[in-house]
Amino acid sequence: MTAPIRADGTPIEVLLVEDDPGDVLMTQEAFEEHKVRNRLNVVSDGAEALAYLRREGEYADATRPDLILLDLNLPKRDGREVLEEIKKDDELGRIPVVVLTTSAADEDILRSYQLHANAYVTKPVDFERFITVIRQIDEFFVSVVKLPPRA
Repeated sequence: MTAPIRADGTPIEVLLVEDDPGDVLMTQEAFEEHKVRNRLNVVSDGAEALAYLRREGEYADATRPDLILLDLNLPKRDGREVLEEIKKDDELGRIPVVVLTTSAADEDILRSYQLHANAYVTKPVDFERFITVIRQIDEFFVSVVKLPPRA
């Protein structure tokens, strides 16, 4: 199966905001097996995520992502704060954000949707199930959903 690409021929850009190296590796493996042309960029804390999205410092030349996979429990800036910052920004707010976290707490789910998350997914602990979930997110957001144009 060929990877979906944008109308301009560029690959889909995904930003993974995740501090757990094991989860980063599993996500990378799922993307590599499923869609080779999608680009998965990774940052490991909330402050780095905002710098990437705002193209600050070392991220001055970063490509704006088409989709953000966001963990909630992050160092420096919590995922909830990052989500709030993204969604209140006119340019960044149009990027779909999938909260991908270990928390199944009702208050985290409710708060994430109040902050305008596009989806909330609880990370499975089982490796195979995790890979399946990542593939499903990828399939839905890059094959089924029509993503907004890049700013």
